[in-house]
Amino acid sequence: MSRIRIEGLLAAFPKLIGTGKQHTYVETENVRYVYQPMEALYLLLVTNKHSNILEDLATLRLLSKLVPEYSYSLDEEDICQNAFELIFAFDEVISLGHTENVTVAQVKQYCEMESHEEKLHKLVMQSKINDTKDVMKRKASEIDKSKIEKNRGDKGGFGPLQSLGSGKIENSFSDLSISSSGTGFASGSGFGLNSDVDSFSTKSKGRPTSSATAPPKGIGMKLGKSQRTNQFLESLKAEGEVILEHVQPKLGLPQAAALPSTDPISLTVEEKLNVTLKRDGGVSNFDVQGTLSLQILDKEDGHIQVQVQTGENQAIIFKTHPNMNKDLFANENILGLKDPNRPFPTGQAGGSEGVGLLKWRMQSTDESMVPLTINCWPSSSGNETYVSIEYEALSLFDLQNVVISVPLPALRDAPSVKQIDGEWRYDSRNSFLEWSVLLIDNSNRSGSMEFVVPQAEPSAFFPISVRFIATETFSDLKVTNVIPLNGGNPPKYSQRTQLITENYQIV
Repeated sequence: MSRIRIEGLLAAFPKLIGTGKQHTYVETENVRYVYQPMEALYLLLVTNKHSNILEDLATLRLLSKLVPEYSYSLDEEDICQNAFELIFAFDEVISLGHTENVTVAQVKQYCEMESHEEKLHKLVMQSKINDTKDVMKRKASEIDKSKIEKNRGDKGGFGPLQSLGSGKIENSFSDLSISSSGTGFASGSGFGLNSDVDSFSTKSKGRPTSSATAPPKGIGMKLGKSQRTNQFLESLKAEGEVILEHVQPKLGLPQAAALPSTDPISLTVEEKLNVTLKRDGGVSNFDVQGTLSLQILDKEDGHIQVQVQTGENQAIIFKTHPNMNKDLFANENILGLKDPNRPFPTGQAGGSEGVGLLKWRMQSTDESMVPLTINCWPSSSGNETYVSIEYEALSLFDLQNVVISVPLPALRDAPSVKQIDGEWRYDSRNSFLEWSVLLIDNSNRSGSMEFVVPQAEPSAFFPISVRFIATETFSDLKVTNVIPLNGGNPPKYSQRTQLITENYQIV
């Protein structure tokens, strides 16, 4: 069919449709227009008069489901912006004038198929970018070396290092040694002093803070990042080059760190769960590691002690920090420093989670202690493999945001899910199926899912990974009171408790 013929048919369509009619097709002498209104636009299918109108209507319904997947607003501007995506999707439905037996999910998967040439092109481009970065770094290093050599010639050697190791720090906690990791307990480090002295709200006597002091000229060596080391990069930027800079993450802060608390005193009880279960039953590894962290915003609230209540789990072994009063905790379950005259550090000295006070650990081989057990049953029938998966949750925990990831063999089409309690998502790029349950409580302590894939070995569906969070912990540790050592009313505090999975697999 020529382009002029197509444009003529489309130009005649607005004149043929009328208002107030119930049917959605119009016939002329040679063709049939099958259409469907979509807000202010029409979705139009032009066929000959010998085609099956029922099949045409089914094809039109499938196309109407695809349009919102690629164009959300359904207006002329948005349709034009996503024209190529819509054309590719329609081409998967209609091939050489005949309808293909496909679904919306299959069309989306076909349109998202990876291209080997595209991946190769991206690798080549990334390699060029990395080479350019290396060249720029070498040039910047050469410029810095030339400047150092020039300063040596002008000053006759290195200038004196300014104020390194000098100055007495007030209230430095050097003997208290608070750890910068928050959960701490690194061997031999005690509570460790944070490298950022300002985070302890301390200053050196006899000199201003580093942020207000300009570096003197002639220094041959200095600590910290120089602001003049990237002049070569800046010159490239001024010439119009696009420079991709890699920003290093800050040490001591996790990538998915929670927002810092605004309460004067915040206490966090966190347990990390590492579990490895056998596919045929039994526990290979079950390890729980917990920490109690303290964060104080105002230094006036630093003179405190923390009263805690532990659960009845005898398998848990508690261990206080070396700078804590062990006898006080053993006899009264109170966490306080050995020297009550010294306050806890304030600010973000211990990171977003605060300063570690107490840690505990539990190991077990009892399968009844596992919060969530998974049973996977692959069985082959003909050229297909039926996979049945069920979960059973422990009644002591309400699990949130549960995601069970099942690896799959390389598939052309998405797996056919026959039954599921929850939601599912197929990741065609990494070839695994995600089974998601928003909340597991007393209403759904058990659930199941069944799906079908082409014939595959049972080992192809392992290892299964699980992740979830919970507001209950194995230790059942709770903060019952915060005791001020200077008298007065107890300060306001908040408490957060969570159990998270660090490594949870069925192998």
